Amino acid sequence: MAGHSQFKNIMHRKGAQDAKRAKVFTKLIRELTTAARMGQPDPNTNPRLRAAIQAARAANMPKDTVDRAIKRGAGAEGADNYEEVRYEGYGPGGVAVIVEALTDNRNRTAGEVRAAFSKNGGTLGETNSVAFMFDRVGEIVFPAAAASAEAMFEAALEAGADDCQSDDTHVVTCSQDDFAQVREALEKQFGDPESAKLVWRPKTTAPIEGERAETLFKMIEVLEDSDDVQQVYANFEISEDELSKLAS
Repeated sequence: MAGHSQFKNIMHRKGAQDAKRAKVFTKLIRELTTAARMGQPDPNTNPRLRAAIQAARAANMPKDTVDRAIKRGAGAEGADNYEEVRYEGYGPGGVAVIVEALTDNRNRTAGEVRAAFSKNGGTLGETNSVAFMFDRVGEIVFPAAAASAEAMFEAALEAGADDCQSDDTHVVTCSQDDFAQVREALEKQFGDPESAKLVWRPKTTAPIEGERAETLFKMIEVLEDSDDVQQVYANFEISEDELSKLAS
């Protein structure tokens, strides 16, 4: 199995999502505020805000909390000025890692990210030091009940997507340039997706196992525990057996 979603799978099995509900809300509030500040406070004309609202709903965030975050971003209330920053480096086993953050204090965030790398056998590099090992693509996720695998696949290709993988959900991927048109076409046909965002997809993967895998996942968990960090991407590959050991 390859990709950062496998780490998510492990954390889900351990019940970490429930334990970190407050942190999830903090990250979502920052994204809602930033999306409203950078565009219009109307989700119908602001795709990034619409995606943030969809993510908040999926996390069962109360509507009044969502509304307050949007108002802060729109200037109706005092709002922190969050800045988008990206960090790149290598984790244990030579795994390439990209960290996306929203912060109101670059020095604090850089220090936290650097510490997470250095304390877990990783090395923080310069911007673009590992980004060339990933493709920036659009990813739109629909619940399995939205359509059959065949219907979603055909609709995705017709809308201009590159691929659609169906299992517990339908995951549609497309080029960064086609993201907006693909998302809009699929939303018209199937309704709101579970998520719709630009992601980093690895071109190649680095196999890990044993202690290196355990240390890598610890590093990713530390990174994601930071309120400033929004997303972490890594190009590791791990076997089902190793995954089961880590999840147990």
